[in-house]
Amino acid sequence: MFFQFIHSTDAIPKQIWDDLNQNQALFCRYEFLTALEQSGSVGGDTGWTPHHLIAYQDDKVIGILPMYQKSHSYGEYVFDFAWAEAYQRYQKQYYPKLINAIPFTPVTGIRLLTDHAIDPKVLLGKMYEFIKQQLPVLNLSSVHFLFPQEQISHQLQNFGAVQRRSVQFQWFNRDYPHFDDFLATFTARRRKSVRKERQKVAQQGLTVKRFHGDKLTSVEMDFFYLCYCQTYLKRSGHSGYLSKSFFSQILDTMADNILLVIASVQDTPVAGALYLYDQNQLCGRYWGALEEFDGLHFECCYYQGIEFCIEKKISSFNPGTQGEHKILRGFEPIFCYSNHWLHDPSFQDAVSRFVEQERPGIEAYKVNAAEVLPFKKAQD
Repeated sequence: MFFQFIHSTDAIPKQIWDDLNQNQALFCRYEFLTALEQSGSVGGDTGWTPHHLIAYQDDKVIGILPMYQKSHSYGEYVFDFAWAEAYQRYQKQYYPKLINAIPFTPVTGIRLLTDHAIDPKVLLGKMYEFIKQQLPVLNLSSVHFLFPQEQISHQLQNFGAVQRRSVQFQWFNRDYPHFDDFLATFTARRRKSVRKERQKVAQQGLTVKRFHGDKLTSVEMDFFYLCYCQTYLKRSGHSGYLSKSFFSQILDTMADNILLVIASVQDTPVAGALYLYDQNQLCGRYWGALEEFDGLHFECCYYQGIEFCIEKKISSFNPGTQGEHKILRGFEPIFCYSNHWLHDPSFQDAVSRFVEQERPGIEAYKVNAAEVLPFKKAQD
């Protein structure tokens, strides 16, 4: 068995990539990662340099670990800026670093694609050891695994990569026939609040429609991109991480995995929310609005997504990272994971201690969040 870094997804034939993606991991699909690269959303001067690790056995590709060299920590959603500052205080370089992650996508999921005849745990261990050996050769400070599945995170922890937890909020479909059946699980007060919130959208003259599959065209996608850019400019001073050609390309190659929600006033579109989905999960990814309307964000980014999951019998809905306001709308706190190994032993020890000190607060936050969920208590 031997390993090689490649610098673009198309260095591997699509058929091989698809064969290894046997679980059809949505964000590890060849089409998604290629769109990021070919659109210029990663690569170049973006600070995301594709550096995918390929495993071979007898010249056959048996594993792919999507990876990137990073010259900053933006677009990751696992915050390590304090670690970078500590390096700087000691006149050391934290960047570039290596990450196993999906760019701009804080969604837990498969991160290693493997041949069906290969034990993923054994392969991951060998790839991890190879990465550790390569860090000083490539002048990289560290390797980070972001949003792996819990079992994989525990394996990485056993290999020596410090495990860090964070909390997200996720909706679970408990076989609700209709949205009102989901609301029926709420306390009367919270149920009334959600209904008022949704009514307020209609009272402002707004109509909301969902587009997916062959109902979604470049007209809707081009409008969404306008919203996306304007909202990023307002909030962050730049036009967003993703280019227009990225959205155009995934529309061409992944239309059956895209849901676009568009709100209009008198047939004039004013806002949109873009999701990606498969048969198991809906992921709310991007939101943008040309005008501000009371409650519209909640309608487009949460309630429409819940209704879509119920209609399509999709089991879970990840609406994106952060946001305590999701709790009162029925999104439950869950742990997410990341794993970290720093080549410098003293900094690895410091990060390990930092994570241990941070852990009780993270655990308490999850418990406290669960206590304010809107659902009826069992005794009610």
